[in-house]
Amino acid sequence: MNVQPSPSSSLCPKATVAIAAVRRPHRRSHPTALKALDHKLPSHGERYQKNAIKYWDNFYKRHQNKFFKDRHYLEKDWGGYFEEDEISPNGKVVLEVGCGSGSTIFPLVASFPKLYVHACDFSPNAVELVKSNVNFSKDRINVFVSDITVEQLCDKIQPCSVDVVTVIFMLSAVSPSKMPLILHNIKTIIKPHGFVLFRDYAAGDFAQVKLQKKDRMIGEDFYVRGDGTCSFYFSEEFLSTIFLSAGFDSADMSTYCRQIYNHSRNVMMNRRWIRAVFKSI
Repeated sequence: MNVQPSPSSSLCPKATVAIAAVRRPHRRSHPTALKALDHKLPSHGERYQKNAIKYWDNFYKRHQNKFFKDRHYLEKDWGGYFEEDEISPNGKVVLEVGCGSGSTIFPLVASFPKLYVHACDFSPNAVELVKSNVNFSKDRINVFVSDITVEQLCDKIQPCSVDVVTVIFMLSAVSPSKMPLILHNIKTIIKPHGFVLFRDYAAGDFAQVKLQKKDRMIGEDFYVRGDGTCSFYFSEEFLSTIFLSAGFDSADMSTYCRQIYNHSRNVMMNRRWIRAVFKSI
C-alpha cells in the first residue's frame, strides 16, 4: 500500500501553487483519538478493510509504477537521517513500510550508496514491481510481501536492527483501529532511539472534502474511494497519541497546506499533509 496526493495536481495546467507550514502546539495524548481507536467500523466499512489487499493489488496491476512520482524530496527533507554516522559508520539500515512500486526505495539507494533497505507491502503486485525495476539489487534491497497488521516483522527482519523506518502515505490506508498494531510491530525491529519518518494526509485535505461530499465516509475521518481503497485523514493530536501509546516520542511535527488553483476549472484545491519525526523511547 502506498498512497499520496495525486501527482496530477502538480502537472495540472494553468495552476498556481503556494505552500505553507502550520505549526501549532499539540497535546501528548488526546481523548478523541483514543475513542477513535476503539471505534468499530460499520459493516460496509469492514468489508473494504477485509478486501484491502485485493483492492490495492488491483490498483498496482492497473497503474503499474506510473501513478506515483519518485520521492526525491526525501533527501532534502530528511537527508541527515539516512547518512552514516559514528553509530552506523558502514551505512544505515532502513525499513520502508508500504513500499508500493518503489517511489521511496530507489531515490534513497541512489542518493545514499551505503544504505541498506528492507521494504514490504501487502500487495504482491507492488512487490513484483519493485523486483522488476531496473535499479533493483538484492545486495541492497530486501523486499517482501507482508500484511504487518497480522504478520510479525521480526520474522523477516532481525529485532532491534533498523535505524530508520519510513511510513510515507501508507498509514492512512489502514483502519485507525489497526494503526497501533502496525506501530507496535515496527517497535520490535527498530533500534533503541531509532527514528520513524512520517508523511501522510492531514484533516481538511481537498480529497477528504470531495469524499465527504460524495458520502464516502466509513468511520471518523476515514473514507473509501471509488476503487475500494481507503484513506484516513490525520490530526496532529491523533498522530501524537497513537505513536506515544506505541512507545515513540514526537521529535518534530508540522502540518503543511499546498494551495493549487486550477484556472481552467476555477477551483482552489487545498492539499494538506503532516510531516513528522518520531523517536523510539
